[in-house]
Amino acid sequence: MAALVLGALAALLALLAARAAAFKPRAAAGPRAAALDPAASPPCLGRVDAPSAAARLAEMLRRRTVSSRDLSKVDYREYESFIELLPGLYPAAHRAMTREVAGGYSLLYHWKGRSASEPLVLMAHYDVVAAEGAGWSHPPFSGRIAEGKVWGRGSLDTKCTLCCALEAVELLAASGCVPERDIYLSFGHDEEVAGEGTPAILALLALRGVQPGLVLDEGGGVVEGVFPGVTRPAALIGVAEKGITDLELSARSPGGHASTPPRRGAAAALARAVLRLERRPFPPSLPRPTLAMLGELGRHAPFGLRLVLANLWLFRPLLAAAFAASGGETGAMCRTTTAVTMLAGSEGANILPARVSAVVNMRIAIGETVEGALARIRRVVADPRIELALIHPGEPSPVSETEGPSWELVAGAASATYPEAVAAPYVALGATDARHYARLCPRVYRFSPFEFSKAERASMHAVDEAIPVAKLGKGIEFYLRLIAAYPPKPSAPGKET
Repeated sequence: MAALVLGALAALLALLAARAAAFKPRAAAGPRAAALDPAASPPCLGRVDAPSAAARLAEMLRRRTVSSRDLSKVDYREYESFIELLPGLYPAAHRAMTREVAGGYSLLYHWKGRSASEPLVLMAHYDVVAAEGAGWSHPPFSGRIAEGKVWGRGSLDTKCTLCCALEAVELLAASGCVPERDIYLSFGHDEEVAGEGTPAILALLALRGVQPGLVLDEGGGVVEGVFPGVTRPAALIGVAEKGITDLELSARSPGGHASTPPRRGAAAALARAVLRLERRPFPPSLPRPTLAMLGELGRHAPFGLRLVLANLWLFRPLLAAAFAASGGETGAMCRTTTAVTMLAGSEGANILPARVSAVVNMRIAIGETVEGALARIRRVVADPRIELALIHPGEPSPVSETEGPSWELVAGAASATYPEAVAAPYVALGATDARHYARLCPRVYRFSPFEFSKAERASMHAVDEAIPVAKLGKGIEFYLRLIAAYPPKPSAPGKET
């Protein structure tokens, strides 16, 4: 019996090792190989002028296009100034394209190509979150160019992508280029507050029967240290995003004077409910796009890690548990998360609250639903005194393909621009306007074509947001490659992509 067990164990180890040995980087083929071919580079690639692009981005950053859910606080004169600015910055692009305004201040550009079938849509948003001057090395709306960077709110999120897309179109239009397919530029004005700008653009496109072939929005980027043992940077391309739902937990009591507190009052009941959520997080799992990410990055890992990642049929539960234990971004990749963000109670220090509440921000994992998450929270809280009310429920987005011509085109443009990076899919943890396009197109991707340092990622929505001038040039190169290679050519039969 022992011999049988040892034989079975030896066979299993041999199988695991053989799979790990074969788990190597794949050769580029199809659209990705075409994008990596130097002969396929757009002829105007050599005319990218990053310093001039930085000066134009600086002009955009000086427009305080701060959005707010309280519309009375929005200065729409800044939005009008931004819209009026663009034709002067990009005259050739504006001669080549038509432009219309949707939803108040969102912009839809149309560059007519040789065919209107399955157009390419490039997205960005030009609204930004608020910024005060305290703590900034340079004022947040100065558009200062110093120390090799362009400083200001929106320089990374995401006037930079808007700038680079327009820079690419300007170069191509000025050279007399006519794209193979129609191209739309979809620039939202209220993405930061989940507003109605992009839905208004979608309504226009749907009314006209436009069905995009590929949509690209912000998200991801080129980052280092994304996975243990992988020394190469990763070009993370979002193929889906988690759902965002706010849930209010509340409890009621008669109130009264704080000098005669009841036992287990409303505040105590709410506190217990919050602690139960904290102690019983959602179970971890690895959804399909995360497995695809591991399948790409794992091929560049040391043999020990490849042994695990090449055999997820065996190690998947163990790996999901390891992700969950890591916490932070890694933990959020593998489960639905809950975070208590707003608490409300009594208006006076000596008044017992008649009603207490806590808002829980949920990020719902791919493969789960709002209804299922709500049911689980109800079971975990297990207290009839706690009322649950959904606020702005949002399901996870559909998952775009992680193989095939469209994926290979985006991954190829990223790889050609950043040859050292490993292109891999991932699930975006935050919300973007891209989720709205899922109803028009099954191929919606999220990639900001810049190398982001840890400090740069941390500066988004914080102080000292700035983008290095040289990185703007790389962003323009990416858009030039993407536009020039669209539409993707199908791979030859039998070739791996």
